Amino acid sequence: MPYEPNDLLVRHFQESEPELTQQVDEQLKLIAPNSPNTPLYRDMILTVLRMAQDDRNRWNAKITLQTIRELDHAFRVLEQFKGRRKVTVFGSARTPVESPLYALAREVGAVLARSDLMVITGGGGGIMAAAHEGAGLEHSLGFNITLPFEQHANPTIDGTENLLSFHFFFTRKLFFIKEADALVLCPGGFGTLDEALEVLTLIQTGKSPLVPVVLLDTPGGGFWQGALDFISNQLEANRYILPSDLKLVRLVYSAEEAVEEINQFYANFHSTRWLKRQFVIRMNHPLSDRSLAHLQEAFADLKLSDDFHQYAYEGEEYDEPHLSHLTRLVFNFNGRNQGRLRELVDYINLPENWAQAQGKAQQRVREPA
Repeated sequence: MPYEPNDLLVRHFQESEPELTQQVDEQLKLIAPNSPNTPLYRDMILTVLRMAQDDRNRWNAKITLQTIRELDHAFRVLEQFKGRRKVTVFGSARTPVESPLYALAREVGAVLARSDLMVITGGGGGIMAAAHEGAGLEHSLGFNITLPFEQHANPTIDGTENLLSFHFFFTRKLFFIKEADALVLCPGGFGTLDEALEVLTLIQTGKSPLVPVVLLDTPGGGFWQGALDFISNQLEANRYILPSDLKLVRLVYSAEEAVEEINQFYANFHSTRWLKRQFVIRMNHPLSDRSLAHLQEAFADLKLSDDFHQYAYEGEEYDEPHLSHLTRLVFNFNGRNQGRLRELVDYINLPENWAQAQGKAQQRVREPA
């Protein structure tokens, strides 16, 4: 998300406490003299100072403090796992050990680990314990919630640095999505359905980056198929969602299918970001001229204007130079149809659409905006 300075906040203190902003700037220069994030820290500090100036409600202050503490702690702990792809696995904490679903979740954890993918769960029992059991501690992360009942850490991660405990559900949910390069949803109760619909809402509205969302059930199971039937018969039929929104999820019936779906998603696709008003898809391999030409018409509905352009890194993403080896596919995305965007990702992931000879393939140079 692009940073937008809060001019109203700055003007507020310049008018009421003109020396305060200068003092904040001086302290930031001492703490982080060369940080490109100084404007963000400045706005954070000024926001807290404005809360202190108003001093209206102790409960509001406690919520803010607890949230900042949880965010800071989680950022610090997760820094050691930066660069590793992670998959969040959701499912019922009440799934018994003897259930076929438990065995399936354990197998998913093991197959994910063999693909060098870390497994994130809520850290509890049932499906969560099974997935971590299969993955092992080295490939497991648990985001637990402090509750008076049920939610105790499972044996795989209990008492380790791979377990984070959260007081608020909303901060915990943030990290479930923020850290996930994919999501696997097993059958579960209200919590699982809440997580499934929230994930789809965030992706559908563009508030969360596009990632593979896999619905996993046992062979012959009807849990997710029944949910998809309801969505199709009620939501899609009544035009509450776009028909292409169902492209955001894939239903599978084995651990191998689930992990294959995730690996295929990243066969060429790497990640996305907004750069000013342009949408950028980073790719491991450039597309062939023929495939790029085909895109112009086949996915024209995704563009507000202009064409798809493919080019190499030119230093414009100053905050992510470690991704400089990746090819960029750039276009003026309408931001609405994420299901069609998923279809575009599927297209660029097909090896037959890649430029086979890197030395001979000529990348198109970005045209001026």
